[in-house]
Amino acid sequence: MDLLHTQLSKIQRQLAFVAVDPIDWKLYVQSFSWAVTLFESYLLIRQYPLYSKKEPPASLKEHFGPGVFEKSQSYGKDKAKFALVSGIYKQILDSIMLQYGFYAWSWTTGGKLLAQFGYGPDHEIIQSIAFVFILFTLSAIPTLPLQIYSTFVLEEKHGFNKTTPGLFVADLLKGWGIAFVVGAPFLAAFLSIFQWAGDRFVPWLMALMISFQLLMVIIYPTIIQPLFNKLSPLRQGELRVRIEALAGKLKFPLKHLYEIDGSKRSSHSNAYFFGLPWAKHIVIFDTLIQQSKPEEVEAVLAHELGHWYYLHPTKLMAISQFHIFTILALFPAFLHAPPLLRAFDFPKPIAAQPPTIVAFLLFQMILTPLEAVVSICMNAISRNFEWQADRFAVELQDQLEDEKMADMGDRLGRALITLHVKNLSTVWVDWLYSAYHHSHPTLTERLKALEGFQAARNKKLT
Repeated sequence: MDLLHTQLSKIQRQLAFVAVDPIDWKLYVQSFSWAVTLFESYLLIRQYPLYSKKEPPASLKEHFGPGVFEKSQSYGKDKAKFALVSGIYKQILDSIMLQYGFYAWSWTTGGKLLAQFGYGPDHEIIQSIAFVFILFTLSAIPTLPLQIYSTFVLEEKHGFNKTTPGLFVADLLKGWGIAFVVGAPFLAAFLSIFQWAGDRFVPWLMALMISFQLLMVIIYPTIIQPLFNKLSPLRQGELRVRIEALAGKLKFPLKHLYEIDGSKRSSHSNAYFFGLPWAKHIVIFDTLIQQSKPEEVEAVLAHELGHWYYLHPTKLMAISQFHIFTILALFPAFLHAPPLLRAFDFPKPIAAQPPTIVAFLLFQMILTPLEAVVSICMNAISRNFEWQADRFAVELQDQLEDEKMADMGDRLGRALITLHVKNLSTVWVDWLYSAYHHSHPTLTERLKALEGFQAARNKKLT
């Protein structure tokens, strides 16, 4: 532990200038946040002409019925225009809040409100919770029109929305309530570690973050998700038999097999698994069951079990923890930096002893350009994992020595095509747009790879 703190201290000495140099951090954050927004807008502009193509790729042409490809292109156009407008709108809101001292005002307002209840400036944790609550609420309200438009205009226009106004409001209030009920205790624990450990907070904070993630693995599906969706045991039938047999052959620790009423809100479909290493749960959207044949749903689950087989969730969590560690390793220099808070309009008395949550929030803003690069790298890793999971499905018959699995790659390909067609997903994708936004390869890339995996397998057998 001492070696770790020694190395972290060296990093802080390299960043000592942050605490003394009068850097215009506001200009820095404004410039780079706009740079990221403009880059994302440029990617949308690159992608947009592809929605004017009149025909799908030749390999997919036979799978689109009359008018379906045109609907897909229209949906893509509308989503791109909405993304462009909403991205710039949100950036303008963020810039206004930054420029006119909204964060300093929120901290001061939180303190004044708490003073009415007898809590003074020495109650930093309570004031921090109030500060975050004010920020969260007041920044969420201006974006509500975007959510309403997306749900009741864009998705409604293309036949996907199943959400009623009452359900929309209920979901919104539940989400806000959960954010406070879960977020307030976590934030209190987060800040308590700083008060207790001082500048040696990094390993303890890492332990808290890992513990919280593991706790959410248990709490989310058992307590939170049932507030929004109904999870029912998958009914008896061919699909259940297929999945349980596949899980048994792979020794996947399947505890529960659920069907979720995703159609309650949308016609989009999905499937996933969650749980602790010794007890996993598989969840299949009712829309996926309705849209695909049992053997195709089994192929989708074979792909998902490939992620489990290769420990992809664990690897992604490890990468995520390393990412968090690098952020926390840099943070102490910004934690004790009055010029940072002064640059964002905080009064001198507050800037002289920076509140931890304020310093951390501003530090996150400074990392904006770095996080954009990290996102691209994470997408690249995720796409590589998707290739591996697809190859796992293709080669499943060899691992299980079961000839019934010989066509698993073909079944997966058909399932992917069905999902894309039913969801009106874009089949023409710009490579740079995809690299930045997509954690999965495009449909044409996956179909080509599936053919390659099957050809390589056949060659190896001959």
